[in-house]
Amino acid sequence: MPRKAKAAPTVQEQIASTIIKEYQPQSFQEASDIIKSIFGPVLEQMFQGELDSHLGCTSGSHAKKTTENRRNGYSEKTVKSSQGELDLRVPRDRLGTFEPQAVPKGSRDISDIENKILRMYGQGMSQRDISAIIQDIYGFSVSADTISNITDRVYPVVDEWRNRPLKQCYPFVFVDCLYVSVKTERGAKEQAVYVVLGYDTEGHKDILGIWIGESESKHFWMQIFDELKIRGVEDIFFLSMDGVRGLEGGAKAVFPNVIVQRCIVHLLRNSLKYIPAKERASFCKDIKKVYSALNAKEAEAAFEEFKEKWSGFHGAVNVWERNFHHVLQLFNYGSAVRKIMYTTNAIESVNSSLRKVTKKGSFPSEDSVYKALYLRIVELEKKWRGRTVPNWSIVRNQLLCEEGLSARLEKYSAK
Repeated sequence: MPRKAKAAPTVQEQIASTIIKEYQPQSFQEASDIIKSIFGPVLEQMFQGELDSHLGCTSGSHAKKTTENRRNGYSEKTVKSSQGELDLRVPRDRLGTFEPQAVPKGSRDISDIENKILRMYGQGMSQRDISAIIQDIYGFSVSADTISNITDRVYPVVDEWRNRPLKQCYPFVFVDCLYVSVKTERGAKEQAVYVVLGYDTEGHKDILGIWIGESESKHFWMQIFDELKIRGVEDIFFLSMDGVRGLEGGAKAVFPNVIVQRCIVHLLRNSLKYIPAKERASFCKDIKKVYSALNAKEAEAAFEEFKEKWSGFHGAVNVWERNFHHVLQLFNYGSAVRKIMYTTNAIESVNSSLRKVTKKGSFPSEDSVYKALYLRIVELEKKWRGRTVPNWSIVRNQLLCEEGLSARLEKYSAK
């Protein structure tokens, strides 16, 4: 079988080869300096191409001119870029009608394109999609490697964000995991990404952190709670979770006064596994009478009726019997508080948004996972900025009516 012909080098590879041959850089800094020295001339060549198009002829051309307008020297311009400040020579025309597009008149900062790339990456776009959009908007292509290098700039920022000090009190905290594929020496492997969302005393959402572990476990959750304590969290009122075994004990070992609430939606899903499809609508209607009752007494009465009616489905009933104390404790608080604490929908919504950047395939490293998720979180926080949790004033008033919570809330609200 004839040997397959070797693919011709790409334009980027040819340019890189020329740079290495001509300049022979010995370090990343030297390579960066070389790129900076080339960046300016590249822009100046783009200016020349734009002016050729504007005048309808190239410099030195003897072809018949279609306009009386002519080239008229250069003006000097200093702009800020990701490579530092650049001194550029911008060509002029006699009539002053030439408007460069690569660096528009009045523009002194051309690093904005990198910020746009970071935003698009944080919104879940692939490197190929970003490159195509840049090509359509700006008329030049950006390679996948360039996009990767631009997004890699955030690594120090990610580390700083993950270790930042936190507020002293978060009345509501939600915990959950999602899974991502990360490449290892033994191939791609699914790893758990732990996510913690908090509502502060003013009703603002805050993603307290993201962590990566091999799988979801109570031991790792304990390490996370310890870290939250070290980073400044002193008090959590309610912790909503989906039911990892041992998580409740681990949370109370670090925050003794926390009220741990099992997610009612998860309990419902777990119990429906034991119910035939044709019976599920009726089952859901009956159990809803329990957890949406007006008070604990009505809930207990509705639960007795529920158990008697569905006694033939022991597995489903057993799920609710084991966790009925989580249902009853909801009625210790006002309806607005109950509405927040009874489900983990808040963090599941966050994780759904994060999956927009994790669905691209396997990540080359854990650092690349942190980078992608952080950029997505930045986009989420922009949407949350200036907003509070719906009906927060009512929630706050109901918390102040609780003897055990009122003093704790006032203590941290005053700080």
